[in-house]
This record gives sequence, structure tokens and C-alpha cells, in this order.
Amino acid sequence: MLQIGWIRKLYRMYGCSLFLIIACLAACSNPEVKTTPQKIDYIRAIPGKNDSIPVAIAQKGEVLIAYSDCYTCHKEDRKSIGPAFKDIAKRYPVQRVFIDMLAQKVISGGKGAWGSATMSDHPKVPIEDAKVMVSYILSLK
Repeated sequence: MLQIGWIRKLYRMYGCSLFLIIACLAACSNPEVKTTPQKIDYIRAIPGKNDSIPVAIAQKGEVLIAYSDCYTCHKEDRKSIGPAFKDIAKRYPVQRVFIDMLAQKVISGGKGAWGSATMSDHPKVPIEDAKVMVSYILSLK
């Protein structure tokens, strides 16, 4: 009689252990889930009519940018630390309000408009030079 009670306890112990092992394996298993990443609109173009930019202003802006540190974080046609100049041109219409806003952003810096990258401030850049530089960037449409 004593042996039968001991055998029952042994079966219960092994049964519980087996149940716990199966439960842990089921909980820890990581079935491969295939998901397709959603395409995020990186540019989010702002609708609006484009004004014209005089060629002389665009050329002067190109020179000012060449002599600045802009190319440290930006490239003309591909994303680097910051957005590509051509992507900036695709987002913003050529309008005085956007030229003024972006020129101010060049001077004071900013964050969040293009993801997590931070635009460093350039307080020594005169506002008129910043507007000419932005005009060149927006002329790259």
C-alpha cells in the first residue's frame, strides 16, 4: 500500500513538471511574424503655388552654402544627417512665408520637422544671407 501511494505521488510530480515545461516552452516560443514595414512619407509635401526665384539669387545662395558648414549635415540629392536639399525643396513651396520661416530655422536651429535629427543653430548667419541660401535650396525643385 505504501508503494502505490509513493508511485502516485511520483506520477503527479512528473505530470506537473511536464505540464510546466510544456507551458514554459509555449510561452517562450517566438513564432516568426512577417510584417511589411509601412512606407512613411518622408517628405510630406505642403501644397501651394511656387513663386519664381531669380537666377542671380539662386547662384548667390549656392555660393553662400558652399562656404558654410551646411554640407556637413546635408547633401544635395540624398539624406545624410539632415534631409537632402532636394527633399526640402519638394516639401516647401517657393513662397516668401516659407523662405522667411526656413531662414529663421537656419539661424535658430530646430528639431522634429524631419524626424529625430536636430538642426544646429547658426546665429552668426545674417537673416538676408539665410534667405538667399534657402532660396537656392528651394530652387532645386
